[in-house]
Amino acid sequence: MLSLKGDQAFQRLRKGRAGWGRLLSVKWLPAPELRVGIVVSKKVGKAVVRNRVKRRLREILRRLHLPKAHLLVVAGPEAREAGYAELFQDLIRALRKSGLIQ
Repeated sequence: MLSLKGDQAFQRLRKGRAGWGRLLSVKWLPAPELRVGIVVSKKVGKAVVRNRVKRRLREILRRLHLPKAHLLVVAGPEAREAGYAELFQDLIRALRKSGLIQ
C-alpha cells in the first residue's frame, strides 16, 4: 500500500465516490495501483492521539487487501475515543457505502 501524495491527487478525489460512517468518511477513484491518504484533523486531538488513529487506520487498511484505487480516509473528532475494532467496523461500513467493497 503506497501513500497518496501531492495536492493534485487529493484534488482529483473531490470527484470520487464517497461513503461515511460514524467516525470517518472515505472517497475513492479507480486507479492502476492502491494509494491511500489518511487525514486526521487537529480536532481529533494532539499529535500523539492523531498519530495513534493514523497507525490504527493504516494497519486496518493493510489487512483488508483492497482493490486498486486511490483512497482518501478522513477521520472525524469521534475517532479519538475509538478502539481498533470500532475503527475497523466503521471503515468497513464506509467502504461498503461508497461501493469499493461488497
